[in-house]
Amino acid sequence: MIALTVNGRAHALAVAPDAPLLNVLRNDLGLNGPKFGCGLGECGACSVLVDGVQARACVIPVGGVADREVTTLEGLGSRDALHPVQQAFIECQAAQCGYCLNGMIVSTVALLRRIPRPTPAQVRAALAHNLCRCGAHLEILQAVQRAAALMAERAADERAVERTAEPDIERAAEAATEPALPVVEPARALLTEDTAARCHAAPSRA
Repeated sequence: MIALTVNGRAHALAVAPDAPLLNVLRNDLGLNGPKFGCGLGECGACSVLVDGVQARACVIPVGGVADREVTTLEGLGSRDALHPVQQAFIECQAAQCGYCLNGMIVSTVALLRRIPRPTPAQVRAALAHNLCRCGAHLEILQAVQRAAALMAERAADERAVERTAEPDIERAAEAATEPALPVVEPARALLTEDTAARCHAAPSRA
């Protein structure tokens, strides 16, 4: 049995340790984001993230990633909550046949984790070993820059939310440290026996 964590879910798989990770992802777990391209780790279509680092699933034995975190294209986002890189590729229409998209998107995610605002030269270097035979290179490069902008906007929004929440947290902390107000006794409980006696002894005005 191989213990494998994919997209945050733990799996115990009865597969041979030398089985290609790509085959296990597609055939055993039904994750078809990674594609079989060259089978030699050269084209990038099979790319996944292993502990956040891009890796070629077609040449990695599944036993080599046991007890490590594997993330596929499916684990980056969902239809209702796209990853910024996925959103950018849609906005820039950075695809034709789409076969290379898995590798392009996964490579871009890995790049932007290392370099949040890459230069065009850094983008070209990061994607150099991902093959696109349709000629969508210009749109792909635009999509990477758009993704960097979207991720920067998201980070700024998150910081703004944190700053907004800080005063509430501070007020709650101050309230927790304020001394408790004294309990006010009912007025009748404050009457001494002498005072009560005088009240009863007071002559009636009738």
